[in-house]
Amino acid sequence: MKRLNKIALAFAAATSFCAPQVWADNIAITGGTAFTMGEQGKVENATILIEGDVIKSVKSGGSVPSGYKTIDAKGKWVTPGIIGAYTSLGLVEVEYSAGISDYTAKLEDSDYLGTQIETKYAVNPDSSLMNLTRIEGVTSAISVMADTDTLFQGQGAFISLGDKVNPIVKGNAVMTLDLTGSKVDDSVGSRAVVWPKLVSVLEEAASLKGKTLRKKDDWDGDLSKADVNALVPVMKGDMPLLITVNRTIDIRHVVHLKQKFEDLNIVLVQATEAWRVADELAAHDIAVLLKPESNLPYDFDELGATLSNAARLDAAGVKVVIGMDTHNARLVLQHAGNAVAHGLPWEKGLASITSVAAEALGVSASHGSMEKGKSADVVVWSGDPLEVMSYAETVVIDGEEIPMTSRPSKLRDRYLKMQSDKAYRYVKP
Repeated sequence: MKRLNKIALAFAAATSFCAPQVWADNIAITGGTAFTMGEQGKVENATILIEGDVIKSVKSGGSVPSGYKTIDAKGKWVTPGIIGAYTSLGLVEVEYSAGISDYTAKLEDSDYLGTQIETKYAVNPDSSLMNLTRIEGVTSAISVMADTDTLFQGQGAFISLGDKVNPIVKGNAVMTLDLTGSKVDDSVGSRAVVWPKLVSVLEEAASLKGKTLRKKDDWDGDLSKADVNALVPVMKGDMPLLITVNRTIDIRHVVHLKQKFEDLNIVLVQATEAWRVADELAAHDIAVLLKPESNLPYDFDELGATLSNAARLDAAGVKVVIGMDTHNARLVLQHAGNAVAHGLPWEKGLASITSVAAEALGVSASHGSMEKGKSADVVVWSGDPLEVMSYAETVVIDGEEIPMTSRPSKLRDRYLKMQSDKAYRYVKP
């Protein structure tokens, strides 16, 4: 008998390795008004078929094949999953306390450039902020360092907020660089030092002409091989370079960088005074990632702050992306709605957190729109997603319908009904 049991266990173990991948149920979302953010545009009475973790089709009407779980979206609005364009999701839980926060780093070596920093190794998929964010319709995000002691803040990762064991969709998604006055003041103290150094660094990286250095290769540059190799995809335009600046003159310096290094794929971050340079940005295809509520001059870099920054940039032909937050990343829809209230067209407001965000951040091949073959990140809304009273009713990430719960909602359920006969440590919702 023991021998038979051993044989059975061995057979079960062997066949488990040969078992096919088990996907979530195929899903059909029917009857809603779909804003695909792709070539199809708006589709009334839409039938969206999701097979595995990708979108199979989006069409008006039509029957649902057998084997599909149907989600009734009649009278609802349906959009692609929202992208958190500039966050530190997965890198921080509670700021300034409760242990290490991986979104900041202290590097005492002044020769360390920072391009080697890779946030993908620090992202925690079990962060409570993940669930809190995704139930509001944000299904993916760029996660970057908030602060380092280096010129560059390293390579940010593009992550999924679904239930995959590994949340990393694209580990080396963007390169980040902060050139705001406060950052410069904390590091070298003057822009007269930072800008020449940056130009020198980029010139050195450009000298490789798209090739990476091997360990055995001779190299007499000022940068380390690792630092300069990390910049190669940036110089080729394969990795977006996210530069945080606010002042008009600094934004013009960025435009000059683009003129000097034409292949750079630059996205301005924050860019409070970008509206003053809108025509130049449009002419050089430089996108702007901003927070529309930045309407007060918090320092002398932001004297030109205005609520109409997004609308003015869009009117000039600049690609506008909205979304700069971590703990409140879920409020990106409200931010986009506020931009619409101050002149940004509604369609551009939704695009700024879906299709345009994906394009600017280099992930449009898989995210940002509901099209055949793209990642099945879909949200069903109670109404207009840019209206503050609307909310996400159903969220699908990577083809799986997620539970609409978070740590705060579980705490609410736990304490909503008082149970005096038990200690609360033993009470569960």
